[in-house]
Amino acid sequence: QLQLVESGGGVVQAGDSLRLSCAASGHTFTSYTMGWFRQAPGKERAFVAAITSGGGRTAYADSVKGRFTISRDNPKNTVYLQIWGLKPEDTAVYYCAVSTRAFYASTYATDYTYWGQGTQVTPSS
Repeated sequence: QLQLVESGGGVVQAGDSLRLSCAASGHTFTSYTMGWFRQAPGKERAFVAAITSGGGRTAYADSVKGRFTISRDNPKNTVYLQIWGLKPEDTAVYYCAVSTRAFYASTYATDYTYWGQGTQVTPSS
């Protein structure tokens, strides 16, 4: 059973940077596309970013382009989400997820099979 554990969230000042990590275990990490989603209070879970198995393709939500960068370290079985210039509207629980469509950076939550428990990010103004 593939397991995902997110870390790196917290309460930070608006304008600060943050790097979220998601460590995978229990399966072949390099076979999967990895994605980040977020769920703000009172809203549905929304796509943030995705990266294909080899890191060759990425996708971003329009709302985060230029401020968020997704990357992965396959030998460490870890995917990262670097966030610059945090805004109050970035407040959400951030989830990482696994898609078995290894060569497609899907933006659809329904393409993702395994999910982590999430990490809270709260930029304070």
